[in-house]
Amino acid sequence: MILKTDCRFFKGDKPCEPHKETGIKCEDCNYYQPIQFKILIIKLDAVGDVLRTTSILKPLKKKYPDCYIEWCTRYNSLELFKNNLLVDEVITIEDDALSRIKAEEYDIVINLDTSKLSSAIAANASAKEKFGFVLNKKGFVEAASDVAQSWLEMSAFDDVKKANRKSYQQIMYEILNLDLPVEPPIIHITEKDRAKIAAKDFLKNITSQKPVIGLNVGVGTKWLSKGWPLKKWQNLIEKLENDKYNLLLLGGSEEIAITNQLKEKYKYLINTGCDNSLLEFSAIVDLCDLVITADTLALHIATALEKKIIALFGPTSANEIELYGKGIKLNSPDGCKCYYKKYCSEEMSCMEKITSEMVIEVIGSLL
Repeated sequence: MILKTDCRFFKGDKPCEPHKETGIKCEDCNYYQPIQFKILIIKLDAVGDVLRTTSILKPLKKKYPDCYIEWCTRYNSLELFKNNLLVDEVITIEDDALSRIKAEEYDIVINLDTSKLSSAIAANASAKEKFGFVLNKKGFVEAASDVAQSWLEMSAFDDVKKANRKSYQQIMYEILNLDLPVEPPIIHITEKDRAKIAAKDFLKNITSQKPVIGLNVGVGTKWLSKGWPLKKWQNLIEKLENDKYNLLLLGGSEEIAITNQLKEKYKYLINTGCDNSLLEFSAIVDLCDLVITADTLALHIATALEKKIIALFGPTSANEIELYGKGIKLNSPDGCKCYYKKYCSEEMSCMEKITSEMVIEVIGSLL
């Protein structure tokens, strides 16, 4: 019996999809595609960072047309890759990724994280060429090129990061020698997820004649200084004309309290729920004509869906965020004195200095 184990569809522990669909076997298979060039991408950081890094996929496939792409990430980012045909396989460090990487050989390894864990995985991988960062024998993170060294310096020094004027995607493209312009991130919302949202009760409260504005009111609990204060959201909601817009509250499990509080005070707000999966939440964002958000996952989802965006920035870099001409960034007029600090040390934070009037002023230009 002929068994072509080098095929991109071969699973090892179960039949491949062409065999399951048609019953065809290797000796007669016209789906056979031998893996001749293999790329490993390591990206473990926050889900939003993983999502924005998917912007490298199209130019990678263009540069290496027949490549097989294996992406190593964490389990919480798995949903991002559903129906993404540019990634051949996703492996997670919670499962067998580390054993797999140690056993396999790659033509290219890409690690765009400066963390010691990601750099160690890249260092242990066997490859002809490595881009980004590796961990050396003494346990120090090293850049694999001069361009990557610049990003490493930005990670190390706040003043260098603050002086940067390039977007994250531009810098990653330079590290990987990819052609500009940068592509948007990639997310595919399944019909199943769209159907789940279509069946939700809140949908009947949306009036089709009015633009839909998504208010992403939280930033999770890990970095609260990135968020726009509750009183500012309240001030904005009171100024927005309810008869002119559908106002959707967006949030995850960490925003239950704030969304319930806002809904209780402003009955006309449409609460989309905080128990949605990643792709269900993305399907809700896709309902919006405009999303107002701080620097958080919803911002990257809205970017991937090419939504109009008002992005509110304080202690993180606005320059690093690519909006692809679809949005407007708002900062405090005085800048931030607690740049990339988890907690603000100022009497009045830079996020508090972004006013509802500033947001109202740019809504008209986007809608």
